[in-house]
Amino acid sequence: MPAELSPIDKAKFAAARRAVDFVEDGMRVGLGTGSTAAWMVRCLGELVREEGLKITGVPTSSRTADLARQVGITVVGLDEAKWLDLTIDGADEFDPGLNLIKGGGGALLQEKIVATASDQMIVISDAAKEVAQLGAFPLPVEVVPFGWQTTRALIEETLVSMDVLGRNTTLRLNGTQPFVTDEGNYIVDLHLNRIGNPRQLALVLNQIPGVVENGLFIDIADIVIIGHGDGRVELRDINEGKVSHDKIDFMENDNLFSDLGD
Repeated sequence: MPAELSPIDKAKFAAARRAVDFVEDGMRVGLGTGSTAAWMVRCLGELVREEGLKITGVPTSSRTADLARQVGITVVGLDEAKWLDLTIDGADEFDPGLNLIKGGGGALLQEKIVATASDQMIVISDAAKEVAQLGAFPLPVEVVPFGWQTTRALIEETLVSMDVLGRNTTLRLNGTQPFVTDEGNYIVDLHLNRIGNPRQLALVLNQIPGVVENGLFIDIADIVIIGHGDGRVELRDINEGKVSHDKIDFMENDNLFSDLGD
């Protein structure tokens, strides 16, 4: 039941529920990865099952693909879809310019590919993810396993000349072993505390041999929808400079909550 959800989960759900209003019949939709994106996939599944919405979903991870199939969404790969009408995804941080840090769930490469292959990207988030300046959340960098320690050393050397507050790096683990992405790569998390010039850092990191991609999403997102625990949502359109507000009624979605298995 909705009453049993934590305020943070209610905020995530409110943002996700508002975001699916942008999805129209026949669309090809990029499906993000993470806890907030999972709410969005469930909301879309409800529309598919109960209202006959016909969409094609392109997941950004194997986890999202599994969930989408479970809730009844038709899933295809990006090569089959070719180009998307819309991608809806979460973020680990976003700043006033709607620059993002993503990749806390380890799917940053597919997330960035899918988002940039879309006419529009909508970010769904709770209010805690908004920051004045990126960097408090560790910046994920996906690297190939071959020579990853050398790649990490090159990253650390590069950070000396960057406008960042910290330069500590850690290999992401899954238990005692390296975390492995869907593409078979590793992730090095950069603990920077503050990123003075995200655009420059994103460009420089991707020039380092062994780096596949980084979690800075610059000039990709178009809209952010911020959810609150009481059902309030704020929508900011970065392109049109517009801000609007709405309220989600949790009680209208009792059936969605009762279907959840986690």
